Amino acid sequence: MRFSLSLLFLSFFLCVEGQELDIQGHRGSRGLMPENTIPAFIRAIDEGVTTLELDVVITKDKKVVVSHEAYMSSSICSKPDGTAVTDNESKELNIYQMTYEKVKAFDCGSRGNPRFSKQQKMAVAKPLLSTLITEVEAYLEEKNLPKVVFNIEIKSSPKGDDLYHPSVEEFSQLVFDLLNNRLSKDRFTIQSFDFRVLKYWNKAYPNVRLVALIENRRGVESNLKDLGFIPDVYSPYHILLNKEMVELCHSKNMKVIPWTVNELSAMKRLAQMGVDGIITDYPDRAKGLGH
Repeated sequence: MRFSLSLLFLSFFLCVEGQELDIQGHRGSRGLMPENTIPAFIRAIDEGVTTLELDVVITKDKKVVVSHEAYMSSSICSKPDGTAVTDNESKELNIYQMTYEKVKAFDCGSRGNPRFSKQQKMAVAKPLLSTLITEVEAYLEEKNLPKVVFNIEIKSSPKGDDLYHPSVEEFSQLVFDLLNNRLSKDRFTIQSFDFRVLKYWNKAYPNVRLVALIENRRGVESNLKDLGFIPDVYSPYHILLNKEMVELCHSKNMKVIPWTVNELSAMKRLAQMGVDGIITDYPDRAKGLGH
C-alpha cells in the first residue's frame, strides 16, 4: 500500500535519515484552532498530518464526544448564554451528567485559549466522534487526499468511574462499537494513561492497536511490567525520552511516539533519536523536517 501512495501523500511524512515519521495533530491542531473541534482536525489535515490525535468522553445519553475534559473547561468554554464558565462551576458542568443536546449548546472556541496566542477564535461546539469521522472522511474524499489514522484517547481514571465516565468495560464498548462500524482496524489506535483501559482492550479486542501513554519516570521496563503486555506504541512525555529508551522500545517491537512536541529544535532532536513519530499542537511547524 505504501509504495502506491501519491507524491502528495509522501510529502505528508517527515523524513529523517530515510525514516518516515508519523506526524500527529494533537487535539487536531490546538496551537492553531480550537482544540478537539472539526475545524482543528481539518486544519491538521491541511497541514499534512498522517494521524489525528484526540480524546473522547461519554454523555448521559451514551454518546461518544470529542473532548479532553469530562466537563466544561473554564479556560476555553462559554455557557449557552454566552458567559464564560468559571473555575468554581467548571467541574460541576459534568458531561457525563449532560445529554449531548446540552453539551453542544456550549461554545468552546470563541474565547480562544490563553496558552495559545495564535489560535484562531471561533464559535464551535464539542463534536460527536461519529460526526468528526464523517466530516473528515468527506473532506479527504473531496480533496482527493489519502486516509488518515485516528489516535483516540479514552479519558478515564479510577476516581472518575461512575462519576465522570462509565466503567472501563462500558466506556470501551461504546467506543469500539462506534469505530468498528466506521473504520477498519488499520485506521485507528486506542491510547490511554489508564492502564485498566489498555488491559481490557488487549483482551476484549486483541486486533486493535494500543498505545501506552506515559507521564512518569519509572522507565520502560517498569511500565511494561505494570501493563502486563507489549503495546504497539510507547508514548511518553517527550522530555522523559532518551536514545537508549527508544532503542529499548524498538528491541521490543514497540514504536515510540512522544507527546506533545511543539518546538522545532525538540522535533529535530527526537527525530535524530529515532522516534517513529511526534504528537504536536503545531503540525505546521513539523512540515519539511529533515529535508
